[in-house]
Amino acid sequence: MITQPINVETQKRALIKNQNPLVLWFTGLSGSGKSTIANILDERLYGCGNHTVLLDGDNVRCGLSKDLGFTDNDRVESTRRMSEVAKLMVDAGLIVIVAVISPFSTDRNTARNLVAKRQFIEIYIDASVELCISRDPKGLYKKAQNGEIKNFTGIDSSYDIPQSPEIKISSHNTSADDAADQVLSYLEQNNYLKVLNK
Repeated sequence: MITQPINVETQKRALIKNQNPLVLWFTGLSGSGKSTIANILDERLYGCGNHTVLLDGDNVRCGLSKDLGFTDNDRVESTRRMSEVAKLMVDAGLIVIVAVISPFSTDRNTARNLVAKRQFIEIYIDASVELCISRDPKGLYKKAQNGEIKNFTGIDSSYDIPQSPEIKISSHNTSADDAADQVLSYLEQNNYLKVLNK
């Protein structure tokens, strides 16, 4: 496929925002705390003057992916769409926070490969199925266990645990605020938030 050249490149768009564009990809089971942590992180980055956007899996399913169900194929396609949107927003110079189960490692690797090497950070929110069931904030596990929801990750659909994420956070003993701080510290220590030279 032949693409159309674009004169205003990603670096130029990033420079005008004074930041390094990147994807912060939160993955984990439903109920692990991905969305809560991502939302807090988004607030903190915004409060520091960063240009961010938050893509939450549930919200995207209300629009871009409202035609998809929860079969393995649908989850693959849902993750693909999120990945492509994240790439476009990185090209616009934004810090993109993605919170989506994205159960399959192949799809997460595909998302990583869409952007430059230092533009993708995988953040695994580690929470056991038992912990997520005990939380069950949206009542989804109960519905899945009752057979009302099919192909539910952690119940009757598999989840590939990330083998080498940049950041791994235990949801068992870390509060959402502390988890957001942990991600922010990683970004600061590794110069991801360093102001670009104009």
